[in-house]
Order: sequence, then C-alpha cells, then structure tokens
Amino acid sequence: MVIGNIKWTGFVPVLICLLGLNARAGAQAARKKVARGNHLYSEERFDAAGNQYQDALLSDPNSPVIHFNMGDTHYKKNNYEKALESYQKALDADDAGFQSRAYYNIGNTLYRMQKLPESIIAYQQALKLNPDDEDAKFNLEFVRNKMKENAQQQPQDQQQQQQQQQQQQQDQEQQQNQDQDREEQESQEQQQAQNENQDEQQQIQPEGKKKEMSREEAEQLLEALEEDQQDMKKKQVPSGGRVRVEKDW
Repeated sequence: MVIGNIKWTGFVPVLICLLGLNARAGAQAARKKVARGNHLYSEERFDAAGNQYQDALLSDPNSPVIHFNMGDTHYKKNNYEKALESYQKALDADDAGFQSRAYYNIGNTLYRMQKLPESIIAYQQALKLNPDDEDAKFNLEFVRNKMKENAQQQPQDQQQQQQQQQQQQQDQEQQQNQDQDREEQESQEQQQAQNENQDEQQQIQPEGKKKEMSREEAEQLLEALEEDQQDMKKKQVPSGGRVRVEKDW
C-alpha cells in the first residue's frame, strides 16, 4: 500500500511475522491480547488496538512483535516519536527478515518527521538484511530524489526570499517617505493657519483699557472747567451790576 508517495508495510506482514514468533514471544494471555489488537487494527480502531498491545506488553514486555504492532498504531495516529521508539525496540528480534521490516518502518517514520538523510540510512539497513525488498528500494530512491529536488529548490527559495525582503524594505521606505511628506504638509498647514490668525488679530482694533490721563493733563482739564464756569456766571449777571426788584405793595 502506498501512503503519501512512500510505500508503507501494511498490517499483513505483521501478522506473518506474528505467526512465526508467537511461540517464543510470551504467554498465552499475551497472544490473545495481540490477536484482539490485530482485529481492532484491521477495523482501523487504532486507539483500542493500542490498548490491547499495551496490555500484552505487561505479560511479555520484551516481545519485538508487540512493539512492532504498537509502532504501527502510533504511526497511524501520526504520533511519529512514539512510533519510532516502538520500532527501535522491535529491532531486538532474532529474525533478520523481521529486523528488515522494522528498519523499513523506521525509514517511513523518519521520512514523516522530515528527517530525510536518517530515513535513507534506515532503508539501506533494511536492504542489507533483505536485498530483495522492492518497497525499500522504491522508498530509498524516492527519498534520494526528494533530497535532490530540495537541494535544487533551496537556491530558488532563497532568491525568492531575498526578493520578498527587498520588496518589503522598499514598501517600508515608501511608506516612511509618504508619512514624512504628510507630516511636513500638516506642519506647514498648521503654521499657515497660525500666521493667518495672527494677521486677523492685528487687523482688529481691540477694546482695550482707556488710556489713563497724566496728572498734568488732569490739572489742565480742571482749570479749563473752572474757566468755563466763570464765563457762564458772567454771562448770567446783567449790565449795571444791579438787579431790579419789584416793590412789594
């Protein structure tokens, strides 16, 4: 079965290995739990299958087959760190074919973790143990080509990144220039408004306080008033100096 362009060792090889190793794997109770786990796995009930394998490990903690199957459930749930740990424990098997399958699945797991050079080493180990493994050959070439593509793509990505950075820098400089021009224009408008306001204030005559008279001006004003009063009195007295009074009979 092919998953994400790399070939994945399906559940059937695990069952084949299980049939050959169960006689040495552990007690009868562990074998029953593994069988139930396999059935649940085939139904894609990976959490339940993992629980059965975990229970089986309590009876047979060193079983490479159970660790291998645990790795499968973790892999299906995209929990690649735990899958890798389980597959590495499965390498303790005495059977070279089983070790080859464990290395193969380790390669798949490392690929999913974006560790391409490490996955290549795992596929090479699988082929050392089983040179006829066509799936391992396919995946090995696939990952090698992937690394070549990445190496060729990297300069292009760097060039695009540099262009993007330059464009961003130009945009920032342009924005800064626009902001600066706008600030200068606003400052000029404010200064012009202030100048116009000052001109208007200068044109309007304010009703300020009346100018206070000096002491000399006040004295002169008093003297002028007194002179005016004396002139008025003179005008009121008739010529001859006396006023005729009618006799009271």
